Amino acid sequence: MFEKLKALFTSAPKEPRDLKAGASYATLGAGCFWGVETAFRRKFGTAIVDGQVRVGYSGGTAEGASYRTVCNGTTGHAESVHFEFNPERVSYAEILDFFFRMHDPTTANQQGGDRGTQYRSVIFCHDNEQRAAAITAVKKYQSAFGKSRISTKIENFDGFWDAEEYHQQYLDKNPSGYHCSTHFERTWQKIADEYGGIVDWP
Repeated sequence: MFEKLKALFTSAPKEPRDLKAGASYATLGAGCFWGVETAFRRKFGTAIVDGQVRVGYSGGTAEGASYRTVCNGTTGHAESVHFEFNPERVSYAEILDFFFRMHDPTTANQQGGDRGTQYRSVIFCHDNEQRAAAITAVKKYQSAFGKSRISTKIENFDGFWDAEEYHQQYLDKNPSGYHCSTHFERTWQKIADEYGGIVDWP
């Protein structure tokens, strides 16, 4: 709790992050971004360009974003991770597969004890191809979650604001820091067993 209170009084960039033309990006929200960043960086390693998974804010209507404003739950932003990936090393479909296995996509606006729209499960699509992949993934994986409906939102990407530097690679700098209880990798069979679903794809 102290860490989150401290972060309220640090500054964030005023402008969204620039994107490189022709590059492949993934922008995702799965609850508190501290654990999400660590999970994706460790999972995909060198498939992530420069090994950089940035944490920040996406999906809001207010101009600019900071930890303080986003925590109010009134700007519409979600705590998110954003990274450039090498499509020759990992596909967007593989990224989404891990996304659905590393958090609980069935709890709307909540991950573990963290509640609010800023903690929503969300895929920010950079183009129509990513949107189609996201829709396909939700349909494909719903069976594993049984009667617990996937609540993941599919939204158009409209900018990513870097979080304050204090938040970047937070758990590397603070190994005993807060880690959301839902942030760990599961197999699809384990998910199906837990939720009473089935794995009905090859």
